Amino acid sequence: MSPPTPAASPFARFVQSEAFAGLLLVCTALIAFVWANSPAQGAYQTLRETYLTLSLGDARLGLSLEHWVNDGLMAVFFLLVGLEIKRELLIGELASRRRATLAACAAAGGMLVPGSLYALLNAGGPGAAGWGVPMATDIAFALGVLALLGSRIPLGLKVFLTALAIVDDLGAVLVIALFYTSDLNLGALALAALTWGAALLAGRRGVSSLKVYGVLGALLWVFVLQSGLHATIAGVLLALAIPIRRPEPAGYLASLTDAARPGRGEQVGARLRDLEDLLERAQSPLHRLEHALHPVVTFAVLPVFALMNAGVTVTAGGLGTISLGIVLGLLLGKPLGVVGGAWLAVRLGVASLPRRVTWPQMVGAGILAGIGFTMSLFVSNLAFEGGALLTQAKLGILIASVLAAVLGAGWLLVVSRSAPAGAGAARGIRAKEDGTA
Repeated sequence: MSPPTPAASPFARFVQSEAFAGLLLVCTALIAFVWANSPAQGAYQTLRETYLTLSLGDARLGLSLEHWVNDGLMAVFFLLVGLEIKRELLIGELASRRRATLAACAAAGGMLVPGSLYALLNAGGPGAAGWGVPMATDIAFALGVLALLGSRIPLGLKVFLTALAIVDDLGAVLVIALFYTSDLNLGALALAALTWGAALLAGRRGVSSLKVYGVLGALLWVFVLQSGLHATIAGVLLALAIPIRRPEPAGYLASLTDAARPGRGEQVGARLRDLEDLLERAQSPLHRLEHALHPVVTFAVLPVFALMNAGVTVTAGGLGTISLGIVLGLLLGKPLGVVGGAWLAVRLGVASLPRRVTWPQMVGAGILAGIGFTMSLFVSNLAFEGGALLTQAKLGILIASVLAAVLGAGWLLVVSRSAPAGAGAARGIRAKEDGTA
C-alpha cells in the first residue's frame, strides 16, 4: 500500500492553479487568434464591439463588450493581484528581507532593461508610448511552463519566479497609474478617495464581512472609472484595505472545543455546522476573498480577457519597430535584467540564491519571465488606441511570449539535466549548513 499523500501546502495549490490557468489561457488565445484570421473574423469583431449598458435608476453606464472585459473583469484580476501582493509582503515569501530583496532587484532589472531597449528602438516614433509593454511577466503562463517540467525544477526556483512576478505586477500597476492615465476628473477622484478611505477604515476596524467590501469596491470602481485613472486600479486599492489579521472571536477556542465534543444524532450535526462556521470565521477576510477569487479569475476572467484581446488579424506589414522592440525587450531584456538584478543583489551581499537553485537555472527563470502575455496585452491597450500600432504590439507580444515559453523550457531542461552532477557537492554542503538532508 502506498503511503498517504500529504495535504498540499497553500503555495503548492497556488502553483497548480496558476499552471492550469496558463494552459487554459493558451487554448483560449489560440481560439481567438484563429477566429480573427478566419472567414468568420467579422463575427469576432462584432462580438468585441457589442455595446452593453448597465442601468441603476437614472444612472447609466454603457461600454463595448471589450471595454467591459478590460475595465470591469480585469478589475477583479487586479483585485486578486493586490491581495497576493499584500499577503506575500506581510506573511509570505516577500516577508523575508533577503528573499524580498532578491525578487525586488530582479524585478527592477526585468522592467528597466526591456523598457529601455524598447525606448531606444522607438524613440521619437509613433510607437514611443509602448515602452511599458515589454515590462510585464505573466505569472500563469510562466508557472504553467514550470509545472510541465515537473520535479526537474527545484521548488526554490518556482518560489523565486512567483515572488518575481508578484513584484513585477506591483511595478506594472504603478506604471499604469502614473504613466497611462488620461486627464483627471477631480470630483470623481475625490469621491474615489473618500470611498477608499471608508474601505481602509473598515479594514482597520477589523470588519470581516466581504459584502461590505463588495459594495465599497463597486462604488470605488465606478468613481475610479470616471476619474480618468484606469478602472482596474480600483481592484488594487480595495485589496490594500482588506484585513489579513486573523480575527479572534471571543470564546473562539472554547466554542471550538465544545463543538468538537462527541454527541448523538442532531447534536452531532448541529455541532458540525457550528464547527464549520467557526473555522470559516477563523480565516481573515483577505484569505477568504483570495480563495473565492482564484477559480473565478482562472476559469472566467483571464480566458475571457484572452478571447477579447488575443485575436490579432495578421496582415502584410503587420510587423514593425514596435513588434521588434517588444520581442527584443521580452526575449533579451527580461533575462538580462532579471539575472543582472539578482546577481547584483547577491554580489552586494543583500540577498542570496534560493536553496538548490543555480545561476543557469536563474537564467531559465529570466527567459520565462519574458512571457508577458496578459499584462503586456493589457498595457498595449492603454498605450495604443487601436489600429496598426496596436496590431504590431499584440503580434510582438504573442511572438515573444511563445518563444520565451519554448526557449525557457528548453534551457531549463538542459541545465537541470546537468545540474545534479555539477552541483551535487554544493547541494550537500548547503544541506549541511541548513541542517537538512
